[in-house]
Order: sequence, then structure tokens, then C-alpha cells
Amino acid sequence: MLRICMAGATGLSGSVIAQGVVDAADMELTACVARKTAGQRLHGAPCFASVTEALETAEFDVLIDYTALSVVKENTIAAIQAGKAVVVGTSGLTAADFEEIDAAAKEHGVGVIASGNFALTAALMTRFSLMAAEYLDWFEIIDYSRPKKTDAPTGTARELAERMGAVKQPKFEVDPATVKGEPGLRGGTINGVQVHSLRMPSYSATVSSTFANGNSRLTITHDADSHSADILVPGTLLAARKSVDRVGLTRGLDQIL
Repeated sequence: MLRICMAGATGLSGSVIAQGVVDAADMELTACVARKTAGQRLHGAPCFASVTEALETAEFDVLIDYTALSVVKENTIAAIQAGKAVVVGTSGLTAADFEEIDAAAKEHGVGVIASGNFALTAALMTRFSLMAAEYLDWFEIIDYSRPKKTDAPTGTARELAERMGAVKQPKFEVDPATVKGEPGLRGGTINGVQVHSLRMPSYSATVSSTFANGNSRLTITHDADSHSADILVPGTLLAARKSVDRVGLTRGLDQIL
């Protein structure tokens, strides 16, 4: 039985995933982290105010983190140092953050699986986009989300840009940094890839990678209602199962499909 600590267990995503752990035949929820319910029991498990407190008291094999950018790196490093595998569902970490996490995980011999989006459809969008980047030289990313979304781009778009840029640096006739007028209107650059973020009503969680080859274009889009976290459960639980057999960082749900 795989023992799970769910950090962010009262959040929009974390609460649904915690219930998914409880419902899984091969998992046991042995701890939760949520400040507002600390000292109580949640889904039958004791709830702690911080991951540090959970590490001091609870027994678990995997930390699943759906908390906030301000604490996710600290949570992950603390769990790694305690010899726990980690699944990172919180977005916003940079490539430099992940390099540090990877080094710590390798040093302590544990596995970390992180993904900008644990929906299976998002993982397939990433895989198809990486395949397209191998063959097509022109590509950019558009990231759509709700007005209250505080990070730009989303974790899904950031991860996609970093990984697509690692496959190939896209072509430009005019370097985006040298555009006359307002260079920022060409978007932000992540690992050589231009990313454009829209924050408007009616959008929830959408990422499109657009490619061009001569006079033809290809657009690959993942579109989801982020108000429903059900789509994250299968991928997150799969990552938890796989994390205990790995060492170091695995980035992207598509890597373990």
C-alpha cells in the first residue's frame, strides 16, 4: 500500500486528488497539509499546518504537492531530504528551480515527478508538440487563462516552451528582442520560444502551440475547465505510483505514459 501525504488538501485541486487517493485500492492517505484544518482529520487522515510538521510526525512514501509557488520548492526539498518521493503539481517553478530539485533528488536517491499539468490530455498535447518541433522550424505558444491567474505563463505553457526549445530553437526572421516599437508585444522568451499570455473572462486553462511550414500551419491545443480537477486525478496518481521507482527529476507527465 502506497502511503500518501497530500499538501494543499483543501484546495480546488488538492481536495479532489485527496479523495482520489482515498478511493484508490493501492493507496492510503496517511497525512494532509492544510493550514486552515491543521489539527483536525481530513479524509480520515491527520492534517498538519506545514509539510515540515507532517515530516516530523506522519509516515508516508510520497508527498503530492498542490500548494502555492511561495512554498512548493521548500516543501519539495524538505521531503527529498527526508527520503520521500515527490509529485509536484504546483506551477510556477523555473528551470533553475528544477535543476536544484533534480540535484537534491539524485543526492538523496529519491524520485520527483513534476508536470505543469497532470491531465492526460495535456500530456498528450505536450508529446505531440514535441514531435512536431522535431520536424517544423517555426513555432510559438499562446497561453490563455482566467483574469485572476497570477502567474504568466501558466506552468503548462512554461514547461512546454522549455521542452520545445530543448528539441530545437525556432526560426525567426526578426529577433523578437530587436523588434522596433514595443518588443514586449512579441511575447516573452522562454528557452528561445516565444510565449504569449492572455488573461480574459471565458478562458480557464488553454494552451496552443502553433507551427508553420511554408504556407501550411499546424495548431495543437489543450483546452480544459480548470474549475473541475477531476481530470488531474488519474495522471497525479500515476505519477505517485511511478515516483517511488525513480531517482532524480522526471519533468512532464508524458514522460511516464
